[in-house]
Amino acid sequence: MQYHQAESWGYYVPMRTSMLSDPLEKVARLASGSAVVVFSISSCCMCHAVKRLFCGMGVNPTVYELDHDPRGKEIEKALMRLLGNSTSVPVVFIGGKLIGSMDRVNITEWVQAMEGVISKEKNEEI
Repeated sequence: MQYHQAESWGYYVPMRTSMLSDPLEKVARLASGSAVVVFSISSCCMCHAVKRLFCGMGVNPTVYELDHDPRGKEIEKALMRLLGNSTSVPVVFIGGKLIGSMDRVNITEWVQAMEGVISKEKNEEI
């Protein structure tokens, strides 16, 4: 899969829909593909805030815009199942592990997880 730099945050990745038929499998595969993954909807203000938060911390997340994918609604429903029917986006995975959506994320988890990712990315740049 080819990554494309876009705007000021991370990477936007066009999703191929023919590879996996089960949306949960697709979410798992996409979530494990990068250190930080955000499932987003381009018009969502909370999604925008999460992406800016990461970029402000020096992290370039891989962003999957569900409204740009033909199967985005199916993936959104799969994310809702993972989260227990809470708000579906933004959904953040760090190191392939589900961190959660904005209404479920504990700030302590965010800070601890982000410190590890930032340290790793800075060490890789050296």
